[in-house]
Amino acid sequence: MKWTMQTPKKGDIIRVAIGDIYHYGIYVSDDEVIQFGMPPRNIKMMTATDVVVLTTNIDVFLGGGFLEVGSMSFTEKLKAKKTDAIVDYARSRIGTGGYNILYNNCEHFVNECVFGVKKCDQVEDVRAKVLKDLEGKV
Repeated sequence: MKWTMQTPKKGDIIRVAIGDIYHYGIYVSDDEVIQFGMPPRNIKMMTATDVVVLTTNIDVFLGGGFLEVGSMSFTEKLKAKKTDAIVDYARSRIGTGGYNILYNNCEHFVNECVFGVKKCDQVEDVRAKVLKDLEGKV
């Protein structure tokens, strides 16, 4: 998926950079972004059990950051659910928890909503780097 600064459409995956990581959500409208937890910035320390799927408006989601919108490849478009199915699924998850930074985070959530598969490129990139570093030491 490529990321661009453009106006999002209903059902789009959106993200905002928070330092070196990204926080992801499903765009419904400027008044409704569905996300797994809040972006980790200047909020009290929360435990994983406190993090749930919730909605905010776009301004709260961005917190002064820059909006990036996912632009799917042709193959990704073929695998993606229809817009209403994406939004319906995301809404059905509001209030659910089970947050785990490695296996069930905001990026896993949006990919599950759109493609039906939990996937997190950020975690996979870190795993690949750690494995490469370990191979160099063996």
